[in-house]
Amino acid sequence: MRTLVTEPGPEGTPLGSVFRACAPKQPAPSPLRDILIVKEGETKVDYNPGPGDVSRRKFLGSSAAVALAAPFAAKAVAANDKIAVGMIGLGIRGSYLLERLYARSKETATVAAICDAYTGNLAKAGVRIQTLGGNTPKPYADYRDLLRDKSIDAVFIATPEHLHATMLIDALAAGKHVYTEKPLAHTIEEGEKVLQAAANSKQVVQVGTQNRSNSLYVKAKEMVAAGMIGEVHYTRAFWYRNSLEDAPAWRYAIPADANEQNTDWLRFLGNAPKRPFSKARFYQWRLYWDYSGGISTDLLVHQTDIAQFVLGKPAPQACMAGGAILRWTHDDREVPDTMSAIYEYPGGFHLNYSCYFGNDHYGYGEQFMGNEGTIEVLNRQSLNFYPEKLGGKAPQRVAARKELGISLPGNDAKAVEEHIHNFFEAVRGRETVVAPLDAGQRAAISGHLATLSFRRNRKIFWDEQTRQYHS
Repeated sequence: MRTLVTEPGPEGTPLGSVFRACAPKQPAPSPLRDILIVKEGETKVDYNPGPGDVSRRKFLGSSAAVALAAPFAAKAVAANDKIAVGMIGLGIRGSYLLERLYARSKETATVAAICDAYTGNLAKAGVRIQTLGGNTPKPYADYRDLLRDKSIDAVFIATPEHLHATMLIDALAAGKHVYTEKPLAHTIEEGEKVLQAAANSKQVVQVGTQNRSNSLYVKAKEMVAAGMIGEVHYTRAFWYRNSLEDAPAWRYAIPADANEQNTDWLRFLGNAPKRPFSKARFYQWRLYWDYSGGISTDLLVHQTDIAQFVLGKPAPQACMAGGAILRWTHDDREVPDTMSAIYEYPGGFHLNYSCYFGNDHYGYGEQFMGNEGTIEVLNRQSLNFYPEKLGGKAPQRVAARKELGISLPGNDAKAVEEHIHNFFEAVRGRETVVAPLDAGQRAAISGHLATLSFRRNRKIFWDEQTRQYHS
């Protein structure tokens, strides 16, 4: 018998009853909606995650969530005041965050200032904010001038990754709360400097690993904690993409008007090695080691982070990674388009990661493989549970569990909106962030270990006690 969960469903009805039929003695403490018998052998559950449903907010009320919460005390903004936000970086990701902010948190915050090294991004963002929020944001060419603006309460950092650490440290020194895109920093060492800078800070920091705010991963975490899949020693994670020959991976379109006058090359470079002006490096920075870790820090970190969240794991203790440029061989990209990595964790746990930019049939997913069952989350919008059959000899407690499927189209966008809202609620002192700095650094470490292993062609080890890596 398979249980299917789809949307939408009525508000406020319990969803936890689905698991009572298939969970161990202690059922998962999550709310599910009423079960409707559709036909023999199939159960359907109408589901629509709302304020009272399977949300990160509900999970944050548990003691398990408190253990994962940020250690930093929030410098609260008055509960009924709008939070004045400064957006630093308004390219593809920054523009997307802007949309998600206004979709969920329009009554909570307003974008009052914007900063970008390309004037075209500033102009587009200004028009969009006028449409969404009805105000005209202050434009800045230099993020440090924005940080000096005392009217700004919080900043969003959505710049190339090599700029994250410096901007975050400067923002904390300026007394701003920070939502920063992942990875936390461009290297492990930079991430450690961020932790040091934040150690005595009262500011709230949320790292943009938004899977932690996705209701499906919160559900998966609850199911694992309830013993639904038994002991977990192995997880498989993957992210597969493809594109047409005229749209190579990460070769974003360069604005037709881009030139040295409207594209601030020196501010983009920051502390990176000095080079002559390059439109490709500025607008397609993910392809070059000076500014990006490629697959490791742009994609992989999302999946190692969420595995660590769902299973309650620390940073990995070792990584062996390999890869190559196999699909997109006709340009000057430096980072691989194909990568595989094997992670070893304390306590007897392995994570197997793979990514390829030449086939998207299997898409995106994580498969948490326990001794008694499997939970898989696919494309951030569906969850499936399969109890182990064990050749027809499964113990009664396992055999009694029923397969489950949950489908929530568009759930990733909702997760980003919830992640931003959680940040604002933490700034107001009402919640704690679900992706604090220490979790962000653990996620980044996993990505950097893969990059180091790939580039050095050897296994890399992480020592949690000394906070050092070695081969």
